[in-house]
Amino acid sequence: MTRTVKIAVAGTHSTGKTTFMEELKRRMINAGLNVAYVHDSAAEARAAGFPILRCHTFESTAWLIAQAIRLETVAALEAAVILIDRPVPDAFGYLIAALRTTGRSIDQDRLSRLEGICEAWVKEYDLIFVTRLDKNIPIGQGRDDDNVFRAAADEAVAEVFMKLAPEHQVLTSANSGQSMELAMRFASGK
Repeated sequence: MTRTVKIAVAGTHSTGKTTFMEELKRRMINAGLNVAYVHDSAAEARAAGFPILRCHTFESTAWLIAQAIRLETVAALEAAVILIDRPVPDAFGYLIAALRTTGRSIDQDRLSRLEGICEAWVKEYDLIFVTRLDKNIPIGQGRDDDNVFRAAADEAVAEVFMKLAPEHQVLTSANSGQSMELAMRFASGK
């Protein structure tokens, strides 16, 4: 049995994650690879009644983490490659940003448990890209326009991945071509 290749991209909103992943998916399908695409569940979390973004809580973060693990695991049943738009630790970064921007706190033991789940699961990813905020690129239409929170999420997500997956790749508009080629090599096993 061959292990599914998992390629993830994390980062604050409107930094090109989905655009990158959609193009990568198109290229992989054209190359004949069996690809699944798993994206974040923030809209589902909000619809279920969980607070998100600046209002993230322990419970909303736990739900997002559990949902991401569930979706990734289901996708692994059939796909040779899974493209993950917002891997598990991304939600933890958003929680840290929410706590920082609102001045709220969570019991350190609960925070440590969430981080422990992220630390264990991050090892499932074969290649991780983390975007960084380019303030010259405008927020996408219909997206949350809280620039203070967006910048805080950028910093917190980057910190989480630096701690849990220091080997991650930084994805920018300037290196997206090289990043695409790296991802294709990982997916094809070369």
